[in-house]
Parts: sequence; structure tokens; C-alpha cells
Amino acid sequence: MPVRPLTHKPHKPTTARHSAPAQERKTSTQRGYGYKWQQARAGYLAKHPLCVNCSDNNRVAAATDVDHIKPHRGDMQLFWDRSNWQGLCHPCHSAKTAREDGGFGNQNRGKKGGGGSDF
Repeated sequence: MPVRPLTHKPHKPTTARHSAPAQERKTSTQRGYGYKWQQARAGYLAKHPLCVNCSDNNRVAAATDVDHIKPHRGDMQLFWDRSNWQGLCHPCHSAKTAREDGGFGNQNRGKKGGGGSDF
């Protein structure tokens, strides 16, 4: 008779580097990305269908993400400022976010002032 495989249960982090942050990140809805955002995002992408970065580099790619040019860092006035939005394809948005947030290690996370875009 077959034996059911064991379930992997990772150990809890034991070092400070791998422990959970003192304050957990809010949900996407709590950060402003709820239904109202989804509707605004869809409308913006319908009017701005091409990736701004790819267009600047003589490429054509569909915009799939609405990016905040200047990171809003929770400022809802800046969050909803449409002049601070741009359409980017997912690879360009991921690269920009990694560059601004410090990449995989997130070394820059939490710094004030927000980085500008290189696009």
C-alpha cells in the first residue's frame, strides 16, 4: 500500500535577518489598490495602451501596469494624481520597482523622498 508523503513544514526563522518585520505590510486594498483603483487603472490603460519606457526606446509593447512615476509612499493625494501615472509593460515596471525599492534585498525600502524614474 502506498504511503502518503510527509508535508514540508519549514522551520521558523532563527536569525534577525530572516525574522518577520515588526510591522506587517498592509493588504493591497488597505494600501489603496481596491475596486476603485482597478476601475481607474483599466480606464487609464484603455487611453494609454503602450509602455512609455519601451516607446522611448523605439520598441512597441502593451502597457499592463499603471506605475506611479514618483512613489506615493502612502500619500493618497499623490496616489490618485493622474499626472503621476504612466503605463508600463510588466518587465519595465518590475525593473523600475526593483531599482527604486532596492531590488530583492529591498535595501532602500522605507527611505523617504522617493526615487525618480530613469525612464
